[in-house]
Amino acid sequence: MASKNFAFKIISTDKYSRCGLIQTHRGNIQTPAFMPVGTQATVKACNINDIKKTGSEIILSNTYHLMIRPGIDRIKRIGGLHQFMNCDLPILTDSGGFQVMSLSKLNKIDREKGAIFNSHVDGKKYYLSPEESIKIQLGLNSDIVMIMDECPKKSDDYELIKKSMELSLYWADRSKKAFGNNPQKGIFGIIQGGLFKDLRIRSLKGLLNIGFDGYAIGGLAVGESQKEMFSVLDEVKNIIPEDKPHYLMGVGTPSDILGAVKRGIDMFDCVLPTRSGRTGLAFTWNGRINIKNNKYQNDDTPLDQNCSNLSLNKYSKNYLNHLFNTNEILGSMLLTLHNINFYQELMSTIRLNIKNSTFDEFHDKYIDKL
Repeated sequence: MASKNFAFKIISTDKYSRCGLIQTHRGNIQTPAFMPVGTQATVKACNINDIKKTGSEIILSNTYHLMIRPGIDRIKRIGGLHQFMNCDLPILTDSGGFQVMSLSKLNKIDREKGAIFNSHVDGKKYYLSPEESIKIQLGLNSDIVMIMDECPKKSDDYELIKKSMELSLYWADRSKKAFGNNPQKGIFGIIQGGLFKDLRIRSLKGLLNIGFDGYAIGGLAVGESQKEMFSVLDEVKNIIPEDKPHYLMGVGTPSDILGAVKRGIDMFDCVLPTRSGRTGLAFTWNGRINIKNNKYQNDDTPLDQNCSNLSLNKYSKNYLNHLFNTNEILGSMLLTLHNINFYQELMSTIRLNIKNSTFDEFHDKYIDKL
């Protein structure tokens, strides 16, 4: 039987909010979707079977980290990232551009050579061009590939952001050419331009001229306020193609997700649920809980009485408080799974409300609560 090609279709809408389905040859992804972050070929403190039980249908991994450790050859040798990490879910890989900006020491950007940087691990020099980034992602056998872009830090310097946006467009064209003919995979362009609305629109129109399978909005997880982020989304929502997936990179809180879905976003990723889980912060329908707080020593109720998935409602706040205050690994594992499960509950509830044309009411009820 022939493998499925990458495709996207909209199932239902409620104003700008959309329910859709991304088709990949490894499985379908219901949207709006949240992607747990498996930066280094693992979602920290979780195994892949438990991740699947939360309802996660796709995960994210990262070119920058995997090219440094363990190195792409070790992963290619056994057939790609899915075999390496024993994961049969679709995988989206980021291009590495954000990590070059945020982690690397002595990084330099060259228009033709790409990013030249020293590893944050051992100082070794690397060259990451658009062509090399795509080659690595194809070597990982990713299902969704991201173009190589430059992700500048938040700045009010118009000329700096303009120059960066134009460079990202040049690299987008090179990335698309390097991707070649791979109909079973998707390649997404990334809209840049900082907080300057005219630059965001120019970036999007430039990407449309190249043509991609999906469109991401980058550079909105580097210090912008929620109000600033929503303002950018409001500018692009009438121009971004309706028949392609819309991906807001690196975002975010449950409140961020609700506001972005209202503005037509279909895909999200963020380290927040897993990182928070490892540090004792739980997301619930009644708001956030810092399980390390002494008041939970006498609370024998679970984080969510109604969450029977993975038996997460079998553990009391009293017990979880004990685990974190004694630095037991199980605490991080349980709270990480709880948070990912909550995020997936949020996404499924969002999808249900869009289908029922009640998303605005749901949004208004929870936007300031979560």
